[in-house]
Amino acid sequence: MRHLPVRMARWSARHAGRAIAGWFAFVVLCLVAGIALGTNEATTKDFWVGEAGRAEATATEGGLERSPTERIMIRARSGELDMAAAGAAAQDVTERMRDLPEVESVAAPVRSKDGEVLLVSVVLNGPELKGKKNVVPLLEQTAAVGADHPGLVVEETGSPAISKGVNDQRDEDLALSERISLPVTVITLLIVFGSVIMAGVPLLLALSSIAAAIGLSMVASHVMPDAGVGTNLILLIGLAVGVDYTLFYLKREREERARAGGRLGPEALVELAAATAGRAIVISGLAVIVSTATLYLATDVIFSSLATGTILVVAVAVASSLTVLPALLVVIGRRADRLAPRRAARRAGRGKPVRAGKPETGRVFDALLRPARTRPALILCLSVLVMLGLTVPALGLKLIDPGKDTFSRDIPAMRVYDRLTGSFPELFVTHEVVTRSTPEQAAQVKRALEDLGRRAQADPLFARAPEEADSTKNAKGAKDAEDAKGPETPANPRTAAMSEPTVRTSADGRISVLELSVPHPAPSAEAIESLTRLRQDHIPATVGQLSGVETAVSGDVARGRDYVSHESDKLPLVLGFLLLMTFLMTVWAFRSVVLGAIGVVLNLLSAGASLGLLVLVFQGTWAEGLLAFDSLGAIASRVPLFLVVILFGLSMDYQVFVVSRIQEARQNGMSAREAVLEGINRSAKVVTSAAIVMVTVFGAFVALHLTEMKQMGFCLAVAVLLDAVVIRLMVLPSVLLLLGERAWWPARRPGRTVRAQEPAAGSPAEVG
Repeated sequence: MRHLPVRMARWSARHAGRAIAGWFAFVVLCLVAGIALGTNEATTKDFWVGEAGRAEATATEGGLERSPTERIMIRARSGELDMAAAGAAAQDVTERMRDLPEVESVAAPVRSKDGEVLLVSVVLNGPELKGKKNVVPLLEQTAAVGADHPGLVVEETGSPAISKGVNDQRDEDLALSERISLPVTVITLLIVFGSVIMAGVPLLLALSSIAAAIGLSMVASHVMPDAGVGTNLILLIGLAVGVDYTLFYLKREREERARAGGRLGPEALVELAAATAGRAIVISGLAVIVSTATLYLATDVIFSSLATGTILVVAVAVASSLTVLPALLVVIGRRADRLAPRRAARRAGRGKPVRAGKPETGRVFDALLRPARTRPALILCLSVLVMLGLTVPALGLKLIDPGKDTFSRDIPAMRVYDRLTGSFPELFVTHEVVTRSTPEQAAQVKRALEDLGRRAQADPLFARAPEEADSTKNAKGAKDAEDAKGPETPANPRTAAMSEPTVRTSADGRISVLELSVPHPAPSAEAIESLTRLRQDHIPATVGQLSGVETAVSGDVARGRDYVSHESDKLPLVLGFLLLMTFLMTVWAFRSVVLGAIGVVLNLLSAGASLGLLVLVFQGTWAEGLLAFDSLGAIASRVPLFLVVILFGLSMDYQVFVVSRIQEARQNGMSAREAVLEGINRSAKVVTSAAIVMVTVFGAFVALHLTEMKQMGFCLAVAVLLDAVVIRLMVLPSVLLLLGERAWWPARRPGRTVRAQEPAAGSPAEVG
């Protein structure tokens, strides 16, 4: 592996045209293959987790699975509701919806208790996750009815409409984040390189890597279904690491160019850069890939999609840095060599000296490094105490699975949802009790479930379901008791009278479902307590008494609680493998057990401090106005695990690049102290520049609407900032200065390595 980057750079340098053409052909091929195969989207069963997942699997087996349902509300634009006009609008809605191929059934209209709202429920065809695509014609028809009845407000909500609204908002937010991060990235690169062409190279490679990774992810989805989040992460991580890897390589090539003073050609300079920065990029990329792969251990379709997207974009970014980047640098270098005499003549004519020599760290970085250089023990203690202090709030971490109740009210369907649950609070939450038994036990199970329903009705945490509530009714299931009463005309709506909870049983009598309504939002303590009471008290006292009957509970609350529990159970396994792989990767890269242990500890410090700040900012309410969010009182359950895994991978970037420079100085004969100072000095500016790019990309997500995305972007931005400034400029140099040669145990101190002696442009020696 040591010489692979050099060999690849040599070939690309000598065949620059073919390398560039081959890269862009590869990008096009990936996109074409992805588009041709399409994306294999995850289905509802891919999201089944825990007891709720078992309940849904059982219900689906009996043809009683949940179907996507929309609610059309009809209310007066002002004053009291005219029931004749509302009935006519309901009739119009019913007829229009029944004509749509996306619609399975339309329920009779129901009037709210206060008489101010008329509700029509529409069940869509197809599985639950397809609802967000199938709902578009329904929204159009609802808008048309509203236009035909100007004296009324006709509006629609439901899980499909809300999901579509969330997707639309996410797309708008991602476009906004790109408008924020791209200009800042360009400005940062212009400051670092002082050249439009050189600043454009990292962006070009990052964007082409993203395009190729998106195509590959579509292909990969046929092996591992896509949960709909992979592309978002490819954009996020691709821009960050794509720019970073190119930046490290470019800076090293420019250092070699300045050191050579015109004595080496572009091909030789590229090979010298590949021997050092190229190897570091490979190790760094492998570290990110290995770290991210631990997400597969969570056995969750969302984390698997995140892992696949990250692995693909990082692998493609590494490949671009080893193939097309050397070719581009050779082309740019040849052009620079042709223009160099003219530029030198112009500068001489103006009396300005020709700049050459080794790159400088700069006063700012020198000032930042001075404390660790002069008083390493004190700076180490203070820095660690600060990081531990920032970690303390993480001890109060609370997790929540964000449901539709937590989505932004900028989404029209969410504002309608608030009005819907205000008029029909029983539609907040539904618990679904699913049983499996033998057909001979069907009657006994039904009686036990009916008893369970009566017990729930007597419990103040539960609400009786309205007669029309049929959100999970499926054409394949048994018919509701209301069907036997005959159809009612939309012009004569029922008041939201309450009835006994209804038991639905599969055609073969083996599977039954009981729905229980709760008039509280899913994230509320009351809704959570109702689930606990149902599982621990009501079910054991009723259907739980029957031998040979399997019982499980699903529904809005159960899904979220079981998902959080599932992730909590997997966290120790993922974290353990993550720590182990980080340690082994560092030991493999630098042949030092001590450096491996240091890397693990430093990554834990970064992750802990970042989680602490996340809890401090988002779990309370004091920062709501500052960052424009509504606190959930908890952290989205996916954020901590995702943060720790991605942060460990990205932190390895900086660890590898910084320690590689130290190792190189040490191999060139410097003492342990001199090598640390030399390596930190030479890497500080480029690492900080790379961190600015990452912080900008991640920080742009704080401007998004979805609280979960805000939390993710904030935490990653803070983590990278702390890692680049506190860890790499203060803690790491202090530790290495204090340990000296012991930091490299058990590796022996190398003899002095003689640097390549200005080889001919066409045949540089391999270094590294």
